[in-house]
Amino acid sequence: MRPILLSGHERALTQVKYNADGDIIFSVSKDHVVCAWFSHNGERLGTYHGHQGALWTVDVDPTSTLLATGGADNTMRLWEVKTGKLLKTWDFETSIKRVEFSPDGRQLLGVTEKRSGHLGSIVVYEIDPDPQAEQTSEQSLRIVCDESKATVAGFSYLAQMIIAGHEDGTVSQYDGKTGELLYNAPVHEPDMQITDLQWAPDRTYFITASKDKTAKLVVTESLEVLKSYPTDTPLNSAAITPVKDYVILGGGQAAMDVTTTSARQGKFEARFYHKVFMEEIGRVRGHFGPLNYVAVHPQGTGYCSGGEDGYVRVHHFDKPYFDFLYEVEREQANL
Repeated sequence: MRPILLSGHERALTQVKYNADGDIIFSVSKDHVVCAWFSHNGERLGTYHGHQGALWTVDVDPTSTLLATGGADNTMRLWEVKTGKLLKTWDFETSIKRVEFSPDGRQLLGVTEKRSGHLGSIVVYEIDPDPQAEQTSEQSLRIVCDESKATVAGFSYLAQMIIAGHEDGTVSQYDGKTGELLYNAPVHEPDMQITDLQWAPDRTYFITASKDKTAKLVVTESLEVLKSYPTDTPLNSAAITPVKDYVILGGGQAAMDVTTTSARQGKFEARFYHKVFMEEIGRVRGHFGPLNYVAVHPQGTGYCSGGEDGYVRVHHFDKPYFDFLYEVEREQANL
């Protein structure tokens, strides 16, 4: 698989996202700029300027009309995808660590950081899908995380629940309408931060990545852990692939924690595990620093990763990836 290298950022990547059709990749980094790229050839489509600090997060609505970003300048912003026009800025007391649209694109959530006397919270806004419309400044929901701060969060199917991963390694389930805490489960090691949460296509389950060097597959309804994928490095990101039963994990020790800086030592690879058998089946090298985020093409035809080295690497899977089957899978295919 020859990757396409996207070098439009001057600093470490923090998140990469495909749109619903998979033809555009959005990337954000610590250099204040949001980039949009064509996923098939890596050509740059455009940039979105306006943030005054490092960007932590990006998401695009299901119709690729609106784009949401959040960053260290304590703002969450809404953009029109095709014109790059800034439609709305929401101001907060602390930085925004995660944004996500609901499955229907009618709601947008943001996770604010807990810092300097301010409690971390999860906020939700109603969104008008028309770029010409005036967006509301009123929060439709605010969940204050007084126990342990939320680091990642997202909407379950039909936005019935909001699922959040916390700094203390637990996962919480909140009512999507009232914000009431329904359940909290210790999914990862105590006090090992959850660094990522990505959904399966139907959102009935999701995968979390954590500093405790594991990724877990968790049921949305019950927060039961179905599978666990152990690695030998702190994880920053984990994604579920459609079409094939794999999960892709990305991480690596931060430069300041590594005494020797050889890429092999730092373990800067995307790792592929079989979703059901929990066995590692392959690795893809390339980044010269930790992988901060991995995202999978919605049709399952490839994936991209954003690294601490400032590059986005886009991979299109080749035929052997789709042909590879375990013995049991082959037997099933022949039934």
